Amino acid sequence: MLRAAFSGSAYVGVFARATDDCLLIRPDVDEDRRADCADELGVPAVPTTVGGAGTVGSLVAGNGNGLLASSRISERERTRIEAATDLPVTELPGRINAAGNVVVATDEGAYVHPDLSREAVTAVQDGLDVPVERGDLAGVQTVGTAAVATNAGVLCHPKATDAELDRLEAALGVPADVGTINYGSPLVGSGLLANEHGYVVGQDTSGPELGRIDATLGYVD
Repeated sequence: MLRAAFSGSAYVGVFARATDDCLLIRPDVDEDRRADCADELGVPAVPTTVGGAGTVGSLVAGNGNGLLASSRISERERTRIEAATDLPVTELPGRINAAGNVVVATDEGAYVHPDLSREAVTAVQDGLDVPVERGDLAGVQTVGTAAVATNAGVLCHPKATDAELDRLEAALGVPADVGTINYGSPLVGSGLLANEHGYVVGQDTSGPELGRIDATLGYVD
């Protein structure tokens, strides 16, 4: 576990995206901090922007099969990411295309914004090679901000209902539970980076919140 801030912000999930294969992170994060995060997550760090923006976590989602990126991604950014990660990058088409905000995925499935178009759902299916379920969490349609998933579990907005958690578990193939980050923030996706090896969380996250992350995402027995 590593508590961190990027450019003074504890909302690390806005600026980076972790999978079991890589850490995509905004390029102006301090080099030592970037190295610490890569070490905690056990994957190489890939400094990048998406469409020229540093909000990489909001604009990219992924699993072990591939990455999804906002259609604003440039060809140069896509080429750099694919070369560094050895993962294909698929653009998320349509008006709702901030992939990190609207998709939460494991290697078994994806749960997406309820208003994603049929074309966008097909892009998620093809890019991540998983079945896709539309839905929201606790009334939040940007499900990527309301949940963080690994191949061991998914941490969700604290107001997610039991029915929503059951649906999410069925879609992603892992157990789901609720929690918060950064001393009570319900939008866990905005402040948590996690994969099979470990996690990086906003510096304001409390001890009880860390305990819930540990238990839900499978870092403790």
